[in-house]
Formats: sequence, structure tokens, C-alpha cells
Amino acid sequence: MEIIEILKALSDETRLRILNLLKYGELCVCEIESLLGITQSNASRHLTRLSNSRLVIGTKKQQFVYYKLNEDMFRQYAFLMELIFKETEKINLLNEDYNKLITFKNSGKGCNNLI
Repeated sequence: MEIIEILKALSDETRLRILNLLKYGELCVCEIESLLGITQSNASRHLTRLSNSRLVIGTKKQQFVYYKLNEDMFRQYAFLMELIFKETEKINLLNEDYNKLITFKNSGKGCNNLI
């Protein structure tokens, strides 16, 4: 049944966008919100789905929750590596998200600056 939950989690554009950003490293929920232009409740709903499917792992640091890819799942299911690390590069929207991430990181912004 785990594979079914993974496939369901991958079936949403916003969740793919989140996974695409997380392939470059850990991000706080508020960073994800800012980069994707989504609300906190929307981000939380998608991150909960990704967590429940074990694609991401959340860690609380002070008042913030940071997410990263669950490397164990990506090792267990090779198609995830192919999808998230190769196929996503063919999607313009995801490339735009990556460019926003680079600009964001270069600006020195972080969760403390966003709330």
C-alpha cells in the first residue's frame, strides 16, 4: 500500500513543486510558502500529505518546522530519484521555482525575515 500513497502524493502539482525545491536542501515551511506563493494552511496540507507518504521528513527547530527529502524512500524507490532529480528539470514552472530559490538564498533571507 505504501507505493499507492507515494503515487497519490506525487499526483499534485504543488507537492511536486515542493519536492523539487527540497531536492536542493532543507527548507522551512514559511520559505516554501514564500517561494511558491501559497498560504500557510495550503503548505501545511501538502507537507502533511508528503510526510504521511514518507517522502519528506519534518524537524522542529525553535518555532519553525523544516522539511527535507526522506533519503531512505528515494533509495528504496529508484523511480523517485529519476522523477524528482531528472524529469522535473523538463518542467518550466519547476525551473522557475528553482530560480526563485537561488535568488531567495542569495538574498540571505530566511524564516526569521519572512514572519
